[in-house]
Amino acid sequence: MSTTISRRGFLARGGAAAIGLGLTGTLAGCSSAGSSGSLSGTSLAILPSTAPSNWKTVLAKFNAGLKKEHGFELDAQFINWTNYAQQSLLKFTAGAKFDTALQALWLNMAQLQQDKSLVDLTKEISKWPNLSKQLAPELISSNKWSGHLWGVPQVNSAGRVQHFSIRKDLADKLGFGPIQDFGTLEKFFYDVKQKESGITPFAVSSNETFELAIGPQGPVGLFDQSGWEDPTTYFNTLFAGSGLYFSMKEKDLASGSADPVPFWENDRIIETLRRIRKYYQDGIINANGLNADSATIQAQFQAGKFAGQWAITDGTASNALVGLRKAVPTADLEEILPFGGALTSAKPLQTFQADNLVVVNANGGNVERALALQDYLSIQENHDLLEYGVKGTDWEPVGSNGVKQLSTYAFPGFSLLWRTKLERRSSFMTDSESKVFDWAQDYGNFTKATLASFIPNVTPVKQAAASMNNVITQYANPLYYGVVDVDSQLDKLKSAADSAGLSTLQNEMKKQVNAYLKSQK
Repeated sequence: MSTTISRRGFLARGGAAAIGLGLTGTLAGCSSAGSSGSLSGTSLAILPSTAPSNWKTVLAKFNAGLKKEHGFELDAQFINWTNYAQQSLLKFTAGAKFDTALQALWLNMAQLQQDKSLVDLTKEISKWPNLSKQLAPELISSNKWSGHLWGVPQVNSAGRVQHFSIRKDLADKLGFGPIQDFGTLEKFFYDVKQKESGITPFAVSSNETFELAIGPQGPVGLFDQSGWEDPTTYFNTLFAGSGLYFSMKEKDLASGSADPVPFWENDRIIETLRRIRKYYQDGIINANGLNADSATIQAQFQAGKFAGQWAITDGTASNALVGLRKAVPTADLEEILPFGGALTSAKPLQTFQADNLVVVNANGGNVERALALQDYLSIQENHDLLEYGVKGTDWEPVGSNGVKQLSTYAFPGFSLLWRTKLERRSSFMTDSESKVFDWAQDYGNFTKATLASFIPNVTPVKQAAASMNNVITQYANPLYYGVVDVDSQLDKLKSAADSAGLSTLQNEMKKQVNAYLKSQK
């Protein structure tokens, strides 16, 4: 499965974290109902990415306040994104001793919940006043599975929509005004290819995979032109661990019936796969995207080698300007969501499910300690120290909610402490991204999907899902990057999918969706 984040994570996807910079001074203390200094030991958190620069100094300062307030300390084990999904899963299954970890549907969360590896937090959040205050009711309700909450949602906006972050300086140079529709955006890519030597129009990495074509549980695949024109038509979902997305028409779901079909029976997705193939052949996207490490691609983007890259509406795309302007001092960025007009009129589908959640280990973790940490991180001063680093060394405040980077400290906040109201905006956030971020923070700008809180249970089809995942990796992933002929590869994919148990998965998906729809009446 893809390790996308909603930077939607995934933050910053592929391991990039929101720009981190820090805070000095005495940490704020506010005893919660749960502990009041009665805890002890160390709360170990399993996190993606690598330890930030100045981490030991920041952690020591953070722990001084945490221990004084709650009696325990924090420690973090960082795992590189390349290995995070597999290694974090192994830690759960091996009975390792740790309190919390980043999990998500795009990782192993559904499997872990079904294996009883996660603590049910449904009745826990209300015990912690600082944490409760920071989590919107809509966020809690949308992230419950059959009435149960299996993790603390980590978000900095209401809706997350993947989109394009492009070099505005190049668009201006090539004579482009505001880019609001996909056709104009595509023309920008081709003009860059023809007129800007040494610059590839758009960067893709091995992190994206299906998102380039499908847009899982969201409004649109990245290169899906028809989807950008109408982001309310289809809903896509899958059994965890299968890699196979089923498409359903939102209007049918809203009327109470479901007909899930594999993504290759969705004409819009096939059209998108053909477009990606053309982009690959024309050099619009980099030829090594299928195997390109996201960190390498990000470094090349910041070196001025690309005219655009993947982004998501989490307010972190402008962070790339720090490195980019070292290579290209006149560079600027613009966020493009080519819906064809004003953002506020698009109303794209959303589930409001968090891309990232902090889960508590049921077989070796301490739930009270884990929630005490989450509560402590829900206070501005404590949050700022861990996410941004030491004030005056790693960062300095700008206005009431801005932050200026002074060092390279970068903590993956989305994996432990994202709170919408506490996140600071970088001092160099572009006007374009600021407008997009404002839009993304308003629940009223989105259409809640009929299956917003539907989580498929893979248990009845676990074997078929595992077999299908191998098929998707071998036959679908090359399609997402355009590296193979669409028709011949689809033939191979369909044949292999049939052998792997497609009918079993499809019938079970239909059964579960219809049961969910019936339960909502």
